[in-house]
Amino acid sequence: MRDMASKRVAEVMQQEFAALRCGDRLDLVDQIMGLGRIRHLPVQDAAGRVVGIVSQRSLLDASLSRVLDFEPAQRRAFLRSIEVDEVMSQPVETIAPDASLAEAARRMAILKIGCLPVVRPDGVMVGLVTETDLLAAAYGNG
Repeated sequence: MRDMASKRVAEVMQQEFAALRCGDRLDLVDQIMGLGRIRHLPVQDAAGRVVGIVSQRSLLDASLSRVLDFEPAQRRAFLRSIEVDEVMSQPVETIAPDASLAEAARRMAILKIGCLPVVRPDGVMVGLVTETDLLAAAYGNG
């Protein structure tokens, strides 16, 4: 196995990923995260540039599920009333496809984030690398 420092993000990134637009609503986020077991969803503009990230934590904070005792239908209605741009994290930390996995891991650890959108020099998102991808690569499964 090659040294992790020499492996590139492009070798392990997820090239197929779910993404959102600013006008999307949190009920859609809730459905995608629940069905796909996804913890991070990038928010893209019309040109495919990443403008934000919605995390599972953002969704939980916005839904107030720990404070309010909503019935499932009330919770869906509440989430339908909130657009992703109201809760997304920004600015977004990104990484280039040719960056090393060691650099990706270092940045994610320092910033305490679970993913990095992978972008070309023109800012268009081409992939997503998560902490799970890095662990799989480190232990021979990626």
